[in-house]
Amino acid sequence: MLEEISFGGLLFSPLVLFAPIALVLSFVTRSVLYRSGLYQKIWKPAWFEIGLFVSYLALVVYILGK
Repeated sequence: MLEEISFGGLLFSPLVLFAPIALVLSFVTRSVLYRSGLYQKIWKPAWFEIGLFVSYLALVVYILGK
């Protein structure tokens, strides 16, 4: 179960930490795909990016969540 993160007496959702990690991972993947030329072969890039972010977010929650 995910627990709140206490910082300075305030409670934050763990997604405050997990979302930026997933965002960085998806940005790195998108950059690699763009530089390799595979990004132009993606049919719907916006849907791919959303799916990639959600997949990375699920992976980060699975790995870092208690």
